[in-house]
Amino acid sequence: MDTAVLTLRVPVEVKQQLDKLADATHRSKSWLAGEAIQRYLELEAWQIGEIQQALQEAEAGDFASDDEIAALKERHAG
Repeated sequence: MDTAVLTLRVPVEVKQQLDKLADATHRSKSWLAGEAIQRYLELEAWQIGEIQQALQEAEAGDFASDDEIAALKERHAG
């Protein structure tokens, strides 16, 4: 896998936490930071995809009926 250098500034506390985690897991700080960024990007991409799908459904007029909402309320609110 190709890699690239990324330089960033973080609060001192974040750096200290990263140092501790790297020591505890025997992983490099670079690996841990890369893993964290990858997970964040995946989560954000998922959220954006869900929002885009919901917008398409809304634009198509695909809304829950009053009965469907009442059933959900009954199931989750008791």
